[in-house]
Amino acid sequence: MSEATEHTPQAPMPGVLEGNLKEPIRLTGIELNGISAEASNKGGTVRIWTRLFMTSEERLFHRIVKSLASHIELRASQAGHPVSIEKTGFTLLVIHPDNTADLWADAAAVVIQAQMKRPVQAGAVVFEADITDIIAMSFPLVPIETGDRVVCIFREGWRFALFLDCNPEGHLSVADMERDLGTLSRRLKYTEIYEAIENDDLFKGLIDSGWFPFAEIMGAEFVQLSMRSEAKLDLDDVEAALTSKFDSARLEQMFARWMTKPHFAGKEKLLRSALTGFSNGDPVHVLKIALTEIEGILNDAYRKRHGKGAKLKKLLEFAILSAEEKTGQPHSLMFPTAFARYLREYTFADFDPAARNGKAGSRHAVGHGAAESDSYTLARALQALLTVDQLAFYT
Repeated sequence: MSEATEHTPQAPMPGVLEGNLKEPIRLTGIELNGISAEASNKGGTVRIWTRLFMTSEERLFHRIVKSLASHIELRASQAGHPVSIEKTGFTLLVIHPDNTADLWADAAAVVIQAQMKRPVQAGAVVFEADITDIIAMSFPLVPIETGDRVVCIFREGWRFALFLDCNPEGHLSVADMERDLGTLSRRLKYTEIYEAIENDDLFKGLIDSGWFPFAEIMGAEFVQLSMRSEAKLDLDDVEAALTSKFDSARLEQMFARWMTKPHFAGKEKLLRSALTGFSNGDPVHVLKIALTEIEGILNDAYRKRHGKGAKLKKLLEFAILSAEEKTGQPHSLMFPTAFARYLREYTFADFDPAARNGKAGSRHAVGHGAAESDSYTLARALQALLTVDQLAFYT
């Protein structure tokens, strides 16, 4: 999977690190060493948070940020540089061991490290639809030493995030900080998608309809499906609009991504035939191929790693672990744990052969010829192709 960096508006030029927008405000007397985790009477004992990161959706966020902002604003005013943290989009405070500090208020260059759906050239414009995951956020032109303490407050739309590391052991992990800032940025930017995954009733409804925040449709396309599902409205119009967006150019981008994987390349003729079937409006052809090839693709990937094949349960575990290894964490925008549930409850859902109530989204029902003919639709065919595509990102 290719990686690229995307600069936020704080950087002077996309793709070029020429400098920060301006110099930081120099502060003194910043004796910040933590945040109290609980109340106490005089002389009592309290727990202290020395490291935390949170969004404005969490209960204590605003109380903590107001307290921090008051302290920072007071010191900035005393230094002759009054600022309003409330009106600042990106605040970075780097506190040195001698309690002096550099305050970067909408001044520091910021770089986002992202995983991409397609190859990109240096200097190319990057769109949100090109991004599959946000890995890290960093400040490449801000000196940050291992003995420093860091506070970062930033916003994305109407949501805010806070990162704080008071570094009690005197050894700040910049890599961990950048990872956690990336997590916060991802959480703010894709809140609607996280909410859909974390709302069990909503996610179950999406699964029952065959939908998941697949990497290829993550963003506005999935959010539309999620909002309609949450409102208990019919999805037919949204599904029709979505399938119409998968023209030959978009399908070719997906196919090119698949062919970079050795365990996909052996299925080239079959997968090409499935895409042709979709372009020709033939969902039966797509589903018969795509759903029955998923297990084979996973088995080839597993065999390449372990030297032998495995049964379906083990293959699904392998796919999820592979996704976590690639992203470095289980809560990335790849949503490996949630995808495991999707595969179990939809793609590989059980059915009652006697009742013949299988749907064309189920590999078992399709493979046994037990899916209702009316369930073979272009929307179900697209879901199968997107499932194949998701596995290309995972493995």
